Amino acid sequence: FLRGGYDCASLLVPTSSSFYYESRPQIAIARPGQDGGALPLTPDWGLHPALAETMAPLYQKGQLAFVPFAGTNDLTRSHFDTQDSIELGQPIGGRRDYRSGFMNRLVAELDAGSAGNTSSAHPSPEPIAFTSTLPLVLRGNVDVPNTALAASTGRAALGTRQAQLIESMYRGTPLAVPVTEGFATQSEVARTMQGEMEAAGRDAQSTKGFEGTARRMARLMQSRYGLGFVDVGGWDTHVGQGAATGALANRFEELGRGLAGFADEMGPAWKSTVVVVVSEFGRTCRENGNRGTDHGHGSVYWVLGGGIAGGRVVGEQQALNASTLFQNRDYPVLNDYRSVLGGLFARMYG
Repeated sequence: FLRGGYDCASLLVPTSSSFYYESRPQIAIARPGQDGGALPLTPDWGLHPALAETMAPLYQKGQLAFVPFAGTNDLTRSHFDTQDSIELGQPIGGRRDYRSGFMNRLVAELDAGSAGNTSSAHPSPEPIAFTSTLPLVLRGNVDVPNTALAASTGRAALGTRQAQLIESMYRGTPLAVPVTEGFATQSEVARTMQGEMEAAGRDAQSTKGFEGTARRMARLMQSRYGLGFVDVGGWDTHVGQGAATGALANRFEELGRGLAGFADEMGPAWKSTVVVVVSEFGRTCRENGNRGTDHGHGSVYWVLGGGIAGGRVVGEQQALNASTLFQNRDYPVLNDYRSVLGGLFARMYG
């Protein structure tokens, strides 16, 4: 989840649209073949050049697809309201149940489907959130552990003796099982990170930023977990977002390295893995006076995996011009996020 509403028009560039270039005199990504130009994907779309070494090869191998004009019908343009809308997956306008995120409901549905069926072709995946606090999307009736995997220079985790004392405090209470499982997850993460540090001690190159986090996620998911969530912030680019280079390009490069690192670390399991990248909304088609973009509506989703039919730009699409903008400012939403994700879940889990 890219929190902040990333500028999808700089990621998946509408290279056939003259209106795009008229609307962004300072920050447009040039057409393919020009200096700093987009990488050609289709006659209508190009990819930001910062992803040439990471995402472009996956696209060429058919392991990456993009879904433009995707998003929610939440029109608040509020980061927090729209993030909540997507994570909850509940109808807009009704009473919201903040204890019921759509990924938690997915796990509950899969648990019910595989209960008592040891030969199920789609066993229920064990979920985990790679976040410091449990996100809305994984809150619900199913207990889900969460753990932040980003490198930290803060205080050390609790020692074994401290953990045992805390577990004894909750023994015999409804929180006994979640507390015990939480400490077990922390221990597993600590072992994973210790192995990485030992490897670095033998002159191995250390990872930085999101790539390191993504590789640690992959190792944990290989060994135990089947459904994971992680969020990355810093996408609210109102000022000086840049074009082929600059602040946004740097974020794309780091994100691309992380996703490519995750795919690499998954090894053979990548063939049966699906990764979806979403954001709460896109940004205005026209650049603002600060060489940035403001809160928008329609976005572009990414779908990656070793077994997907990628190498395509998919979903309902339309030409980008002044007459097709939503409210004369944004990408419209033609592919509702629940339809996109629901279709994926049906293909993956039956």
